Amino acid sequence: MITLRNVQVQEIVAHARQSTPFECCGLIGGANDRATSVHPLRNVASDPQSAYEAAPEELFAAQRQMRERGEQLLAIYHSHPRATEPVPSETDVRLAYYPAATYLIIGLGGAKPIMKGFRISERDKTWQQVEYAVSDE
Repeated sequence: MITLRNVQVQEIVAHARQSTPFECCGLIGGANDRATSVHPLRNVASDPQSAYEAAPEELFAAQRQMRERGEQLLAIYHSHPRATEPVPSETDVRLAYYPAATYLIIGLGGAKPIMKGFRISERDKTWQQVEYAVSDE
């Protein structure tokens, strides 16, 4: 189970809100299942209201920064601006290229944002909800 700091969750939710009506996306790096960095990325999908695709140059730069810091890719996040209960879409499952990562999806369709974690297998075309922790540290 990965652990994020409260300030990181707030940063991710702020990115999701700023991107509305489009989906946002980003990476979370860390070590020993503790998040140490958040990398908001630009969504360059052809239909950003219902899909996400990270800008390649930003994706590669974030991955390079994580390697230089000795971090691993812990999670990939994106938003579903109209969802009240976020779950992976068929597209999310089809494009889940990082099976070791936790996929965090932020639903902004309700009174309060809801972020849920998932393990997604593109190979098996399946997903399951997983827990994540938030700390004040």
